[in-house]
Amino acid sequence: MENLKFILVCLAIFVGLLLAAAAFERLVVKDRKRFSDTHYITYTAIFACMAGVLMLVEIPLFFAPGFYKMDLSELPIMICTFYLGPVAGVVAELIKVCIKLLLKGTTTAFVGDFANFAVGCSFVLPASIVYHAKPSRKSALTGMIVGTLIMTVFGSAFNAIYLLPKFSALFGMPMEAIIGMGTKVNSAINSVSTLVLFAVVPFNLLKGAVVSLLTFLLYKRISPILHRGDERRRERNAGRSEA
Repeated sequence: MENLKFILVCLAIFVGLLLAAAAFERLVVKDRKRFSDTHYITYTAIFACMAGVLMLVEIPLFFAPGFYKMDLSELPIMICTFYLGPVAGVVAELIKVCIKLLLKGTTTAFVGDFANFAVGCSFVLPASIVYHAKPSRKSALTGMIVGTLIMTVFGSAFNAIYLLPKFSALFGMPMEAIIGMGTKVNSAINSVSTLVLFAVVPFNLLKGAVVSLLTFLLYKRISPILHRGDERRRERNAGRSEA
């Protein structure tokens, strides 16, 4: 029953995020492009596969317990969502996690994998919305800063309220043992709130800052390649509309 509830929560959050992304893409995104289904699916899959591979490379952090490891899988997802829109970002986040599970499986009773998806979406979705509302280098940077702050707040609250208790229940590890792992790293960690404050908050801030910096440096160089065929696609779409 506990596993079933967890699966239902995962599905509900995915559907909710997908609907929110679709709504924002339709109402807010000013540069909404009409890609062919083949182009959209292909590029979403390419970026998701890159992210899935990057998710396998986990970086331990000196200030957090061992089950908190940073990866840079949001880097290709951020480029994907800047290029294709918010919906593609959410879908790529899900595919990324599925690829990682196929290649490596789970070591956190799927809780860490679900956390990576949900918290990752709280980063890329706001960044994508801000950027596409008025595309520019400034809005891209602003979007990633906003995304980092939202991810930090949401990720911290989500860990404290849901993820850590769920990990304890599904993994079969008492909460005291989880907190104890944090205490070994930082003696100031002695409760769920201090674990979140001294481990989860800096974790999300660091990840957001690193991914934002790399995206900002790379997207300018990759963007001309991605947008090379936009004019031809617009002409084809215009021709079909006239026909």
